Amino acid sequence: MARLEPGQVYDADGRVVWDADSYAFLDAPCPDTVHPGLWRQSQLCARQGLYRVADGIFQIRGLDLSNMTLVEGDEGLVVVDPLMSAETAAAGLELYREHRGARPVSAVVYTHSHVDHFGGVGGVTDGGVPILAPAGFMENAVSENVHAGPAMSRRSVFHTGAHLDAGPEGRVGIGLGQGASTGTVTLIAPNRTITRTGQEEVVDGVRIVFQLTPGTEAPSEMNFLLPDHRALCMAENATHTLHNILTLRGAKVRDARVWSHYLDESLHRFAHDVDVLFASHHWPTWGTENIVAFLTEQRDLYAYLHDQTLRMMNQGMVGSEIAERFRMPPGLENRRHTHGYYGAVSHNVKAVYQHYMGWFDGNPAHLWEHPPRESALRYVDCMGGVDEVVRKAERYRDEDDARFAVTLLNHAVFADPGHLRARETLAAVYDELGRGAECGTWRNFYLQGAAELRGRAPEAPSNTGLMGVSRGLPVEQFFESLSIRVDGPRAWNEAFSIDWVLSDQGTTYRTQLSNGALITTENPRPDGADLTVTLTRRELPGLLVGRLDLAHMDTEGDPSLLDRLLGLLDPPDYGFPIVTP
Repeated sequence: MARLEPGQVYDADGRVVWDADSYAFLDAPCPDTVHPGLWRQSQLCARQGLYRVADGIFQIRGLDLSNMTLVEGDEGLVVVDPLMSAETAAAGLELYREHRGARPVSAVVYTHSHVDHFGGVGGVTDGGVPILAPAGFMENAVSENVHAGPAMSRRSVFHTGAHLDAGPEGRVGIGLGQGASTGTVTLIAPNRTITRTGQEEVVDGVRIVFQLTPGTEAPSEMNFLLPDHRALCMAENATHTLHNILTLRGAKVRDARVWSHYLDESLHRFAHDVDVLFASHHWPTWGTENIVAFLTEQRDLYAYLHDQTLRMMNQGMVGSEIAERFRMPPGLENRRHTHGYYGAVSHNVKAVYQHYMGWFDGNPAHLWEHPPRESALRYVDCMGGVDEVVRKAERYRDEDDARFAVTLLNHAVFADPGHLRARETLAAVYDELGRGAECGTWRNFYLQGAAELRGRAPEAPSNTGLMGVSRGLPVEQFFESLSIRVDGPRAWNEAFSIDWVLSDQGTTYRTQLSNGALITTENPRPDGADLTVTLTRRELPGLLVGRLDLAHMDTEGDPSLLDRLLGLLDPPDYGFPIVTP
């Protein structure tokens, strides 16, 4: 219906947080530096703007990693998955209003617990409306975006190619979308929970029938039917790519068997009675016959990955061996939406193996190996030094064995990170592997690795996302996010307690250091803490970034204990090395 013109979205400080126009180069024919399949997928994902899906259903696509769906109700809009940043969500909503009128937001639906499906909520509402989410949403949103957030954020630089220049030599997309916006991440906790398949809710006159799908693409996820629109939303469970059983940025391993099961349930419960299927990524599928075929193939895709991996695993093969021998059936291989533009057969097979067998392959030689740098020093010593390793690697590269060349060169770099020839040769081989990758995330990992080997250090993120998500957390989960930052050995001999009295909630939480662990208790026994701090819930996130000033708060006890506690928190490192030791 309309594009965002120009295609940039800015934050309050004038910083560009999304630039759709940077992908204009995709209008050209595919160059030699990009796999043709990934080029075509990126061309489709880059098409941005406001789209009509069906009567009363619209989508904002190409303005963030995910889609935002807008369902017109009696009085306003039901917003489904409000993108990753408040700024992009607000820009998408404004684009809709320019062409459909200034309807208010009457409800929000989070289909699952990944940040690109809830992070922009602050751009469409301040709260005070029904916010629907599947059971377990908050626990899993916190687990991924706060508990493991720093490590995942660092890996996400590689996953999305965030610091690569957009262009045929660099970032072209990740297969699921073009990348992730870099604006303000927000979270408003849901106030209406979906607890069972078949549960029907009516919001602003819109009937929604839900299907819970835990353990699929996210630990907490749901599809839903709009029966009055004959429309089916598949969240992120069925998109136009092979997805990830274990995403390369890091996450909990997903269950391919369960994924296939829920797709089969969607097929039989909904698909024969709908005219359009849409999802929170990519483009819709229209026509009942096409929808049935699409879901059938997606179902078979994850079932085949699961079952064949288990078959070969039970014949004694380990994950890497299975991945090398695994072949997709022609009936799936010949369909574009089953190709690995985002997930890849190779790493998905290894993920299925990991789901059942863990990291250890059963070989005692792999039980107690040295960590990477220590192993590299010994390998390089055995092979005659770094210069000799580089020469051998160049020979393998020239013989078209880039995979083993990378293995050797990685040992060389980890043994001597300052060896310029080893770094540049490894970077060049990463370039070669990246250009040939059909999977967008593989391309980005290779090219980002090359960039960092050449000295392009990652940019440190701001605290915007951390503070935004923290304000939306239940208090217990907020204190959990503190506990995982305590430097245990430095806290071994510390023993004190702090009561946090939340004046606006009438609740007290006690944090107690005990044997290096920070334990949180709600409404503890009134036996006296070493320090009592009275504050509001909104002030609490300042703890995470050291912005809590006791001078402006009511305290009782030893105020120096706050500094002692903060001094024991290990700040996360968002720029830790990955391709060097």
